[in-house]
Amino acid sequence: MNAITTSVFDLFSIGPGPSSSHTIGPMRAAYDFLTRVRELPPSELTRAGKLTVQLFGSLSATGDGHGTDKAVLAGLLGYLPESVPQELLDDLLEHPKDTHPLPVEDCRVMLGPQTVIFDNLEHDFPFNNTLVLTLLAGSTPLLTMEYYSTGGGFVQWKGWQEPDLGQPPHPYETMAQLKAQLQAKDLRLHQLILENEKALHGRSEREIYDQLDLIARSMENAVRRGCDTEGKLPGCIGLSRKAPTLVRRAKESEHSADRFLMLLDAYAMAAAEENAAGHVVVTAPTSGSSGVIPSILYALHNHMGSDRQTIREAFLTAAAVGFLVKHNASIAGAEVGCQGEIGTASAMAAAMLAYAKGYRFQVAENAAEIALEHHLGLTCDPVGGYVQIPCIERNAMGAVKAYNAYLMATLGDPTTQIIDLDKAIWTMNQTGRDMHCKYKETSLGGLALNNPKC
Repeated sequence: MNAITTSVFDLFSIGPGPSSSHTIGPMRAAYDFLTRVRELPPSELTRAGKLTVQLFGSLSATGDGHGTDKAVLAGLLGYLPESVPQELLDDLLEHPKDTHPLPVEDCRVMLGPQTVIFDNLEHDFPFNNTLVLTLLAGSTPLLTMEYYSTGGGFVQWKGWQEPDLGQPPHPYETMAQLKAQLQAKDLRLHQLILENEKALHGRSEREIYDQLDLIARSMENAVRRGCDTEGKLPGCIGLSRKAPTLVRRAKESEHSADRFLMLLDAYAMAAAEENAAGHVVVTAPTSGSSGVIPSILYALHNHMGSDRQTIREAFLTAAAVGFLVKHNASIAGAEVGCQGEIGTASAMAAAMLAYAKGYRFQVAENAAEIALEHHLGLTCDPVGGYVQIPCIERNAMGAVKAYNAYLMATLGDPTTQIIDLDKAIWTMNQTGRDMHCKYKETSLGGLALNNPKC
């Protein structure tokens, strides 16, 4: 069995927006390249005169609007997504003549706008989002690495192999296998995920819960910042933030149902607008979908009375759904379209909500399946290459669909559900693989083509 070994904190990671595959992943790849350059002998480093970063696939098509060039330079300057200063990202490449020395002893390479090359959209690399980094002495390569940004900030490279973490105590790779483990060992879903995380990644229960609390605080902070921030988002679209207005309208509404729905929309859009501004968010499972789960989380915490331990356990349930999609399909818009990002986030949020409200794993699975099923075929067509239109409103729609999926899953006998989560994930994967590349984060089709603003 090729069991799932992904960490909860690889799926939920803190970093700058607007796109985990275009910013967080490339920054990690560039940082890895920097560490490899530092391992070269001084005799080679003194010969180095140039460093190039070639971007392929949707990194080339929409990397400019997504800030990929800034993210790559930040990684080469020695920063990681978890710790990069916001002001550094804001200032990088704002002045075309500014250059920065590669922070490697015995090396005199300078980094600047000329470092990053937006290369071919179509290519033969195994993943759509590919970066090739090369350190050169004249025209002679001293070091070349081929990296793949596979979605959600995850990075692989040519020759990469899954790290040998051993077998988890409760191995599974499908929802059917996961349910069999739960039933055979009389475990609750959050317990199984917790025990696997402890065994595979060497974390104590206290460490896991503390990190989950940090993730929750970061998500709620993004919602609060977004709800309090007015003005226009960066880029040539000129899109105005809407979350603060939605919050005000919700408070003015005389109808409680409308009020709750508007607040759910506002919370999702608030975090998504923070992401679009390039500010710190949590991948859930990607930056482009980083408003869906925070919206549900904020509602659970502030409107439904869920306590801290309930939310921790619900996070682990959401992670289980994200693991299944990542393992058996993809969470990258460049690979399977927006169904892999907003669709997965909505499925994770629906399961999270059901579990937090006291329902067992069968209802949580059904909620996830319903949410994912009704995002099938959703394309990724960002206008101007920015994670703004239709991305921000899609976060709100994903949150609302998650809530509705939870409600639908609680009706009647949960064992009578015809379509299970495994079938929905398989269908999403096949649909995404059949989808034309112009609908997968390239800004060459759909709304991006019919509503060009930039």
